[in-house]
Amino acid sequence: MSNKIDDIQNKIIDEFSRFGDWFEIYAHLIDLGKSLEGLDPQLKNDKYSISGCQSQVWIKAENIGDKIHYVADSDSLITKGILSVVLRVLNDQSKSDIINADLFFIEEIGLGTNLSPSRLNGLNSIINKIRILAKEL
Repeated sequence: MSNKIDDIQNKIIDEFSRFGDWFEIYAHLIDLGKSLEGLDPQLKNDKYSISGCQSQVWIKAENIGDKIHYVADSDSLITKGILSVVLRVLNDQSKSDIINADLFFIEEIGLGTNLSPSRLNGLNSIINKIRILAKEL
């Protein structure tokens, strides 16, 4: 397993540990969502759409050398923030590292316990889609 993925996750845990409560974390996720580079509007179609999310989510993957690069977008700022954090961990990693990554940061920063069930289901759908796309490339 890639130590790089674990290092990134630990940095995210440190970043989120600075916030005093879940409302501050939510505000941070919204800020991260605002800074996520969006997807070309022409790519916001069924081919790149992820089912199982409360909001609309699109993700595109491509090989760049031996790494997989993802571009994603959503119509929800909170979901864009979640995408931003997940992509920070999994973007530009090797196929095997993406598929086998233990995403421990999700529980550590409170997403697993503080997201609504529908948003948590969406997060799981996003991670599953990222792994499926990695397997397909």
